[in-house]
Amino acid sequence: MVFSTLAEAEIHWPADFGTRFTIFVDTEEEFDWRGPFSREARGTTAIAALPEAHRRLSEAGAAITYLVDHPVASEPRAQEILADLLDDGRTGIGTQLHPWVSPPHDEDVNTRNSFPGNLPRELEAAKLDILTDTIRSAFGRSPRIYRAGRYGIGPNTFTLLEARGYRIDSSMRARYSYAGQGGPDFSAVGNAAFRVGGLVELPLTTVYTGRLRRFAPGLYSALGHVPKGRGLFSRLGLLSRVALTPEDMPITDALEAVRVAVGEGTGLLNFSFHSPSVAPGFTPYVRDAADLREFYRWWDAVLALLAKLGVRSASEAELVEAIGQS
Repeated sequence: MVFSTLAEAEIHWPADFGTRFTIFVDTEEEFDWRGPFSREARGTTAIAALPEAHRRLSEAGAAITYLVDHPVASEPRAQEILADLLDDGRTGIGTQLHPWVSPPHDEDVNTRNSFPGNLPRELEAAKLDILTDTIRSAFGRSPRIYRAGRYGIGPNTFTLLEARGYRIDSSMRARYSYAGQGGPDFSAVGNAAFRVGGLVELPLTTVYTGRLRRFAPGLYSALGHVPKGRGLFSRLGLLSRVALTPEDMPITDALEAVRVAVGEGTGLLNFSFHSPSVAPGFTPYVRDAADLREFYRWWDAVLALLAKLGVRSASEAELVEAIGQS
C-alpha cells in the first residue's frame, strides 16, 4: 500500500509551540534480527537497562514516550520498571503492535503477516484490543499514541485506532519503503505532521543531506537502481538519506540532518530507537560495550545540538495538547 503526505491536512503547530523534538522508543521483546519471526521470542531482559538510558536522556532535557508491545506490557518485571519511569510526569506510554507475539494467534507467522495492517480487519482489531487493554491494565492509563510493528499500517488501521481513542499514529517512516517485503510504501511521505481522519500522523523524521539534496527524492530513488550508487554519493557528500535514530546512523550525518531539518523549517523532529539497543548483544546496532558507548555519545552530541538550536523536547501530553490547538 502506497502512502503520501496529505498537504491539505498538514498540521500547523500553535505559535507558542516552537520547533520541538520527540523521542519514541519501540519498547519490545528481544529476538533474532536475522532469523525468522517466532511466537516464542518473548524475552524482556533488556528492559532492566532502560532506567539508565532514561536517566541520561531525561537529564539532557528529553521527554520520552515508550511504545510498548505485548511481551513487555504483560511481563511483571517490565511493567514495574516502566511504571517507575512514568512517575516523573513527563514520560509517555503508547502502543506498538508486533502481531507475531500479540494474541490472538490466529494467523500464520510469516513476513507478510509481520505487518499488522496486512491482517484481516477483524484480526488486526482483536490484537489491538487485547494489547490496548493490557497496557491500560498494566499502567493505569489509556495509550494515545500508536506505532505498527515494522511500520506496518494498512487500509483499516486508522479507523480502528480512532474508534479506540487513539490520537496519534507514528507508523510512517518518511522516505522509506517496505513494499519489497509486502509492507507499506512511505517513499512519498515527508516529515510534516498531518491529519488522517480523526488522527494525526507524526512520521519518523528522515532528512536528505548533501550538496545535491535539492534533487531528492527523485535522485535518491534513481540511485537505487545503480549498483552501489547510493553509497558512492553518500561518501562523496553529494546525497544521503538520514533517519533520526542512533541505530546505524553516524553522528556526523545525524548532526547535519538536524541542522538541515531545522533550517528547512521542520516543526517537529521525530527521533526513535529500539529498547533492546540500550543493552549490548540484543540488536545489530549495539553488539558490545563499545557500541553502547557510541550509542550514548550519539545522543550526547545530538541533544547538545538541539539545545544550541533552541529545539525543545515535546512530551506526549504536550503533543496531544498542541494537536488539539492546531
